[in-house]
Amino acid sequence: MIKLPYELLLGLRYTRAKRRNGFISFISLSSMIGIALGVTALITVLSIMNGFQEELRDRILGMTAHMTINERNDQLEDWQSLYNQLINQPHIEGAAPNIMEQGMLTIGNKVKGVAIRGVLPEFEGQVADIGNQMLFGSLNDLTPKKYKIILGSELAVSLGVTLGDKVTLIAPQGSVSPVGIVPRIKRFTVSGIFEAGMHEYDSGLAIIHIEDAKKVFKYGDSVGALQLKIDDLFKVGEVKNQLGQVVDKVLYMRDWRQQHSNFFKAIEMEKRMMFIVLTLIIMVAAFNIVSTMVMVVTDKQSDIAVLRTIGATPMSIQMVFIIQGLVIGTLGVILGLIGGLSLALNIDVIVPFIEQLLGFKFFPPDVYYISAVPSKLVWSDVWYIAGLSFVLTLLATLYPARKASKVNPAEALRYE
Repeated sequence: MIKLPYELLLGLRYTRAKRRNGFISFISLSSMIGIALGVTALITVLSIMNGFQEELRDRILGMTAHMTINERNDQLEDWQSLYNQLINQPHIEGAAPNIMEQGMLTIGNKVKGVAIRGVLPEFEGQVADIGNQMLFGSLNDLTPKKYKIILGSELAVSLGVTLGDKVTLIAPQGSVSPVGIVPRIKRFTVSGIFEAGMHEYDSGLAIIHIEDAKKVFKYGDSVGALQLKIDDLFKVGEVKNQLGQVVDKVLYMRDWRQQHSNFFKAIEMEKRMMFIVLTLIIMVAAFNIVSTMVMVVTDKQSDIAVLRTIGATPMSIQMVFIIQGLVIGTLGVILGLIGGLSLALNIDVIVPFIEQLLGFKFFPPDVYYISAVPSKLVWSDVWYIAGLSFVLTLLATLYPARKASKVNPAEALRYE
C-alpha cells in the first residue's frame, strides 16, 4: 500500500467543507468556478478568433497568390522562361502571369474606381480560386481581343449592370493627341460576375484577359508580375531564399504577409488584447484564492500549532496550504478545459441552437458574408492557458502558506 505524505492528506482534507467553515468553502467554490469560467472563456474566444483569422486569410488568398515576382519597373519580361524555371522548384504548386492596374468603369452617369486584373485563364487556376467564386459566367469566357470583363458582385450592383451589358474602361495611361494627353478608353462586355465574400474584391475588382490588359495599359510584350502558389503558405520565407539561389537575375518578391500585413497585424493585436482582458478573470479568481486561504489559515491556527508542537516543520505547514490552494485551482482549470474544449469543438452546433432559440442571427450572411461562427482550436493556446492559470493559482497560495508557517504555537494555543 502506497503511503501518501501527510502534507498531501491534510491539504486534501482541508478542502472538504464542514459546517463551521461553510462560508470558507463557499468562497473556495466561487474561486474554482471563477477560474473555470476564465479558462473556458479564453479557450473559446481564442478559438473563434483563430477561426476568423483562418477564414479571412483563406478568402483573401483565394483571390490572390501567395507570392508575387516582378522586376524593377513593376513589369516582367519573358515570363514564360521564368515560369518554366520555377514551376518545378520545391514547395511551388503553381504559377500564373498577371497585370494589376487602376482604372475607372463608367456606364451612363455612374462612375466607379476599380482595380483591374489582367489574367491568363488557363494559368490563373493554378494560383487563385476565382473559378469557384463565379456566380454567373466562367473565367474561360475571357478570350483575347474580345474585350470581355468579369466584375465583383457588389461592383456590378453599384454600376447596375448584368451579363451582356457594356461598360467603359478608362485607363490612366494616356495617349498623345493634338489637344494633349487624353486617357485611354475601351468598351468591355460584362461576361461574368463573381462573389469572393470580401468587400475589397467584390466591390472594387474587375478581371479581364491579360492580352486585353496589355493593349489598354500599354504593356507591350511584358506582364505585370508572375504569381506563385506555395504548398504551405507559412513557408514563403524559405521559398524566397530558395528562389534567390536559383534565379540568375534580380527580381523583387513580395509575399502575402507583406501585401496584407496591416490587416493581419490588426487581427493579431486584437487577439492579444482579448487574451489580456480575459486573463483578468482568472487573476480575479486567483485573488479570491488568496482571501480564502488567509481565512483558512486563521481558522486552522490551533491545528497548525498542534502540528508544530509534534514536530512539523514550517516548510511542511506551507506545503499543506499550498496543496489546498492548488487543489482548488487545478479543479478549476480542469473544469475550464472541459468547458472550453466542449464549446470550441462544438461551436458550429451551439451557435445555431442559440440563434434558433433567440430568433435572430449573430452574423447575417448578407452583412458579414459568414453564415456560421468559425472556430479553430490551437492546442498550443490550450496548454498555454492551462499553464498560465496553474501558475497564477500557485502564486496565489504562496502568501497564505507563508503566513501559516509563521504561526507561533504558544500564541495559538494560549486560549485553547
